[in-house]
Amino acid sequence: MATAVSAAVSLPSSKSTSFPTRTSIISTDKINFNKVPLYCRNVSGGNRLVSIRAQVTTEAPAKVEKISKKQDEGVIVNKFRPKEPYVGRCLLNTKITGDDAPGETWHMVFSTEGEVPYREGQSIGVIADGVDANGKPHKLRLYSIASSALGDFGDSKTVSLCVKRLVYTNDKGEEVKGVCSNFLCDLKPGAEVKITGPVGKEMLMPKDPNATVIMLATGTGIAPFRSFLWKMFFEKHEDYKFNGTAWLFLGVPTSSSLLYKEEFEKMKEKAPENFRLDFAVSREQTNEKGEKMYIQTRMAQYAEELWTLLQKDNTFIYMCGLKGMEQGIDEIMSSLAERDGIVWADYKKQLKKAEQWNVEVY
Repeated sequence: MATAVSAAVSLPSSKSTSFPTRTSIISTDKINFNKVPLYCRNVSGGNRLVSIRAQVTTEAPAKVEKISKKQDEGVIVNKFRPKEPYVGRCLLNTKITGDDAPGETWHMVFSTEGEVPYREGQSIGVIADGVDANGKPHKLRLYSIASSALGDFGDSKTVSLCVKRLVYTNDKGEEVKGVCSNFLCDLKPGAEVKITGPVGKEMLMPKDPNATVIMLATGTGIAPFRSFLWKMFFEKHEDYKFNGTAWLFLGVPTSSSLLYKEEFEKMKEKAPENFRLDFAVSREQTNEKGEKMYIQTRMAQYAEELWTLLQKDNTFIYMCGLKGMEQGIDEIMSSLAERDGIVWADYKKQLKKAEQWNVEVY
């Protein structure tokens, strides 16, 4: 706590204001005046009486406002809520996985007319048409936005999603279809779609244009990173030019499941010094030990380099996708940290506090 001290000293006129060597304290009284402690002391020195008053006041420490390392200025959240959603229209809906891929993934673009202002890394909610078994409107489902703030058409009037159609068999052997994912994947151009949000600040891009941005994605977890990379390499901004390193790890089961592969390869051609790209195709690739190539297996091949980067203040890790991916990545980092005498769990907490470790899994 900051302390301010003011002292008033009254001395009789004299050629010398120095005290004799023999000085004694006569009395010390504490007086409370307007809740500020005031200390009075009478000091005698020879034939002189000196009155010394010292007032001690305390001030609360000034609040230090935390400055975020992310592009969070003016970020809008929850402009539209479930009771009053924005109603957009589907402009485009196309399947982006091969016919032999395990499951369908679709890329869709909705009109917003600029009414749903979002940032790279945010999400929107979608409310499927119809009602549930109880006759109530379906609950919203959140989806990571797959387009930059300018949108796929570059006019800031659209928002894009990357959605996998959910179909599974339950314990009774019945086929079950996810309500919202199937609603979205079946949308035809011109159809209306109810949108809420935008929401989220966890996955916002770093401000530093010279940062190292490491992106770890499985499946449709690629969505926020497509938005990052479009801004970094496909767009021109007066107030932002990426000069750092963007490193994407994308894990999928088959090569026919690789999402936006052609886009990323074009980025690599355009900025080979700034963009690194690594795929992990678990059912088709193996490492030198013959193990399936999951995202953490691919990362292990660059373990030393990744660990070195992770100890720098301008390295940011972003992870998005299936929840199970986090454990495998933690195992790699734990073994590397242990060699340096560092407890990974504690170090990860420090990274999170510094906004350098950002996770959105489901």
